[in-house]
Amino acid sequence: MIMTNITTRNGFLLLGFSDDRKLQILYALLFLVLFLVALTGNFIIITITTLDQHLQSPMYYFLKQLSLLDLSFISITVPQAIDNSLMDDNYVSYGQCILQVFFFTSLAWTEIAILTIMSYDPYTAICFPLHYEVIMDPRNCRWAVIAAWVSGGISGILYTAATFSIIFCRVKIIHQFFCDVPQLLKLSCSNDYLGVIGVAAFISVVALACFVSIALSYVHIFSTVLRIPSAEGLSKVFSTCLPHLFVVSFFLSTGICAYLKPTSDSPSAFDLMVSIFYTVIPPTLNLIIYSLRNEAKKGALRNLVLDREFTGKNTLLSCC
Repeated sequence: MIMTNITTRNGFLLLGFSDDRKLQILYALLFLVLFLVALTGNFIIITITTLDQHLQSPMYYFLKQLSLLDLSFISITVPQAIDNSLMDDNYVSYGQCILQVFFFTSLAWTEIAILTIMSYDPYTAICFPLHYEVIMDPRNCRWAVIAAWVSGGISGILYTAATFSIIFCRVKIIHQFFCDVPQLLKLSCSNDYLGVIGVAAFISVVALACFVSIALSYVHIFSTVLRIPSAEGLSKVFSTCLPHLFVVSFFLSTGICAYLKPTSDSPSAFDLMVSIFYTVIPPTLNLIIYSLRNEAKKGALRNLVLDREFTGKNTLLSCC
């Protein structure tokens, strides 16, 4: 039945996690909870970094861009996976798959670029404090973010064009909950996917260069910080740098594991979990990771909540 449906429709079948109807609903509810948590957490970060005048430094500007990215990133895959599970229809059209690959690739690359730029902020502040205001000028920060978004768009166009230039001659079944490029390449039965591998290799080399740049930045940061006699200053630096280092390591390691690992005809639960780790978990944990040990952000969040409560009480009193 599945084979007949997919061969008569111009699209792909996403197998997802399970064929069992009860499990499909359970997975949809779990994804819905994670999506709402990510939506709420990133919206809070965007709100407080926009409204609070104490959070207008370059670090918070980049954090706002990262939250905007993560909101978009998780919205590319999760809502459709929820809809497919609830409707019991795992079919995705050819056009939807093209758009998903384009936006997924573009946002993933832009995120790597933003994470790299974010590592340069503490590096400049700690290693070149006298030149910080000149280097991290608001105009320079805006141009850096624009360059990150543009480079993401270019990589998305190249990767998507190369991916869908191949001929899919096998049954269009994807063993994932979204249009995953490694799974798409398996559907080709010729060597016309070599262009995709070339683009992927180029992007991987640049991503590796970004990771090396981030690693070197933190080597210089930590070597400088360890010479600081102030325990308070040391704690402040580590509370700022360690969350970012965790996000970078987690996102890149799980993404590399998913894309460099040879694909199998029957992916295991581990393969699906790795996909969740780099597509769903980082956006969901943003608020916790970046605010847990940051007093400025926790203070801004408390002020936002108190202001809303105060406004609500005044409105209620005026109505009475």
